[in-house]
Amino acid sequence: MAIDQTRVDFDHRRFTKGLARGLAGALLFALPMFLTMEMWELGLYIDRSRLLLLLLVNIPLLILLARRIGFENVATWHEAVRDASIAYFLGLLASAFVLSAIGVLSVEQAMPEAAGMIAIQTVPASIGALLGRSELGRRDDDNDDEDAQDPVDDDTQTGYGSELFMMAVGALFLGLNVAPTEEMILISFKMSPWHAIALIIASIVLMHGFVYALSFLGGHELEEGTPVWHALIRFTLPGYAVAFAISFFCLWTFHRLDGIELTQAIMSTVVLAFPSSIGAAAARLIL
Repeated sequence: MAIDQTRVDFDHRRFTKGLARGLAGALLFALPMFLTMEMWELGLYIDRSRLLLLLLVNIPLLILLARRIGFENVATWHEAVRDASIAYFLGLLASAFVLSAIGVLSVEQAMPEAAGMIAIQTVPASIGALLGRSELGRRDDDNDDEDAQDPVDDDTQTGYGSELFMMAVGALFLGLNVAPTEEMILISFKMSPWHAIALIIASIVLMHGFVYALSFLGGHELEEGTPVWHALIRFTLPGYAVAFAISFFCLWTFHRLDGIELTQAIMSTVVLAFPSSIGAAAARLIL
């Protein structure tokens, strides 16, 4: 009886619209990476074990993200896995379509090369597919989702761990846009340690301003009497640490840290952590 009721309650029209938004999101948010030559080349030479690790890391990330913003009202982890799988497929479909349409992929190309080029693009495209539901959905759909949300799992939407997770999603998504480019390494070689310190401070200040000081939509208002440093210590600094770790992972995955000294690797990570930290802060506002 419960199964029949679930089937009746399932809104196929809304789910179909969610799929359309997901495909549009994959194209919209991942289009800069589809048109980046460094991303094409990475698919050819990236170490397959690192690529596999990136693809595996993306699975739980999509599931947790789908638990928050799925294609249809997501009330269980089973539905979250379903929506994450669909997002992965939409990312794969969008990647293959765009790369073929612009002539990057051809029928004469070796299968391992084509698979690598599509796979590496699928990660940001699949994240974009889920973000498309959040960004391209109408306000009335959002209100319906809030009404239908399972109150038992409300802590997963607003808890401290959820805050840090959303920052990680934003950092990964924006970091993937620029991590493959040569500019990240070139900038780090031009920088002095003082430049790096200044960039770290600027990243933290901008993160804090995005979410708290500027009171953007979706930001956090500090309760009256709360010390100013509380939000900085509890959210902004940990958020920057998350963005820094994500940046290091992206650079390592894309072979940008191979053959360089630890000091230079840190400098490169500081450079990438600047846009990644902005992505971390913006993700909390968007999602």
